[in-house]
Amino acid sequence: MAVLSLDRLSKRFGAQLAVDAVSFDVREREVFGLLGPNGSGKSTILRLVTGYLYPSSGTVRIGGIDVVRAARAARERIGYVPEDSPLYGHMRVVEYLAFMGRLRGITGRALDRAIDSAVERLSLGSVRRTIIERLSRGYRQRVSLAQAVLHKPDLLVLDEPSNGLDPRQIIELRGLLRHLAQDCAVLVTSHILAEIERTADRVAILLDGRLLTIEQISHETVAAPVPSPLEALFLDLTQAKAMQ
Repeated sequence: MAVLSLDRLSKRFGAQLAVDAVSFDVREREVFGLLGPNGSGKSTILRLVTGYLYPSSGTVRIGGIDVVRAARAARERIGYVPEDSPLYGHMRVVEYLAFMGRLRGITGRALDRAIDSAVERLSLGSVRRTIIERLSRGYRQRVSLAQAVLHKPDLLVLDEPSNGLDPRQIIELRGLLRHLAQDCAVLVTSHILAEIERTADRVAILLDGRLLTIEQISHETVAAPVPSPLEALFLDLTQAKAMQ
């Protein structure tokens, strides 16, 4: 079943056609990658999917719900982490998650359960009382992911989530995305071919706003999203530093 459906989606900014009649579906429990150079239309598509932009033509549906005609209902089904996701650095992790949960209408014991679940899924237990600005970039990214899954969305939308992360954090992010995809579909953008290839089930390749192809990734021929021998060595050697 398709969680997300795009049908001839287009977006024009003046004379520039940023997205040109793009169509694809994202299925349940699938990691679907958008791959392309800078300016290929990846981030614009994500903004159209999440309702931050309106299409010039075509449609976006989340679980059959049109994101333009029923914007609120569609957004309730989406968790979004934009590139350079903003966080309130002065808050503790648990305070920030509680704040974001209340914005989504989660209160009382349901909020407590949602926070506990997100903290567990993103392995944030050791830092849940830590002030966000004191966290490493990798842990701040985990907090961004945690707020995006608080309400158990059908679709998790991630814009260049590995930007600015060090090698260890990128390896850990791979595993987190596969773990999160057990409960929802994931739509993720990147301009780094190797990362999409290691993480995604299918990949759409974009150029100048046009969809060139959609390819199935065979994880029999591509290394699985677990650490390679070199990555395992790197993780082992940097373990002490990562815990600081």
